[in-house]
Amino acid sequence: MLRERSQVPRILPPLQEGQDERLVILPDEDKGETTKHGRPVGPAYYDVREKLAFMEQHDIDISVVSLANPWLDFLPDTKETAHCARRLNQAMETYCQQGNASRQLFGMATLPLSSIDASIAEVEYVATHLPHLRGVIMGTAGCQGRGLDDPALLPLYTVLARHQLVIFLHPHYGVNLPSSNHHDNGHAVALALGFPFETTYAVTQLILAGVLDKVPDLKILLAHSGGTLPFLAGRIDSCVAHDPAVANRLQHPPSHYLKMLYYDAVIYHSTGVKAAADLAGTDRLLFGTDHPFFPPLEKKSSRWMSVDSNLEAIRQAGLDQEKVTDIMGKNALKLFGIIQ
Repeated sequence: MLRERSQVPRILPPLQEGQDERLVILPDEDKGETTKHGRPVGPAYYDVREKLAFMEQHDIDISVVSLANPWLDFLPDTKETAHCARRLNQAMETYCQQGNASRQLFGMATLPLSSIDASIAEVEYVATHLPHLRGVIMGTAGCQGRGLDDPALLPLYTVLARHQLVIFLHPHYGVNLPSSNHHDNGHAVALALGFPFETTYAVTQLILAGVLDKVPDLKILLAHSGGTLPFLAGRIDSCVAHDPAVANRLQHPPSHYLKMLYYDAVIYHSTGVKAAADLAGTDRLLFGTDHPFFPPLEKKSSRWMSVDSNLEAIRQAGLDQEKVTDIMGKNALKLFGIIQ
C-alpha cells in the first residue's frame, strides 16, 4: 500500500541499486532537501529473524512490538480501512508467534481510528482472538484528527480498560515548530523536540477532559518518558488551579493523573529517567529500545546506541538495583500481563 502512494506516508525506491527502500512518514518530510528521501527501511523493519537476532545480540528476552507511525490515521472511514486493521493485527499475531522459549514476542494492535465503532469492534476481536497482542498503539490525533480528549472516544477507552489492554501512546505530528531560517537541521528538531512536545500537549488535554476520572482503570503507556510532562507537572497543576475555566473540572490536580500513567524509558539520559521516576514512581517506568529506528552509526558495530544509551541512563539514575531490575523487565511483565 505504501509503495503505491504518491503522498506521505509512502515508500520510495532505493536511491541506488543494491540499497534499501526509503520510508517517508513525517508531515512535510517530503518537502525538505535533506529529509525528502526519508530513511532506509531494511529487513529490521519487518523480518522477524532480524528482530530475534537483535534481541539475541542485546540479551533481550521479551519484546513488545508495534506498527510504526502514522499507523492507519491517514486512511478514510471505510470498510477497507477496518479490513486493513484486521489483516495487520492478524499478521502481527503471526509475527509474534515466531518467537521462541528464549526470545518471546508480544505486540500492540493497530486500530482503524477513522471510525470509533470499527475500532471498538477491532478491540473486541483482538482481546478474544489474538493472545499475543496485549494492547493498542495510538497517535495523538484521535478519530479523524479530533484529539484524545474527544468525548466520542470514551466508549473506546472503556472497552480497552475492560479488556485490560494497554494504550501505547506515540507521537507523530509534532507541534508545528518553525524551521530555522539559517540552517537545515534535517529531522533532528522534529524528533528531539516536536515529538515530546506533542505528547505533552495531547496528554494534558486528555487529562483536562477528565478521561481518567471517567475511566480510571485505563492503562496508558507514554513514549519517550512522557515528553516534558515529568518536568512540567507542577506548572500544569499551578496553571490549572488558577484558571476558573478548568480549576473545578477534575477530582484531583493534573499531576495526580500523571502518576496513573506509565512511561517508557526511551529518553537517552539519566536526568529524564530520574524525572519520570520522581513523578510516577519506578514501578511505572519501562525500558525500551526505539528499535528498528536509530541503527548503529558505524557499519562495523553490531551494538545499537539506542539500546546502550537507554541502559546507561537507567543505570546512572541513582536507583537501587532492585528498582533497576523492575524497570528492565518486571514492570512490563506486570503491565502487559505476561506470566513467566
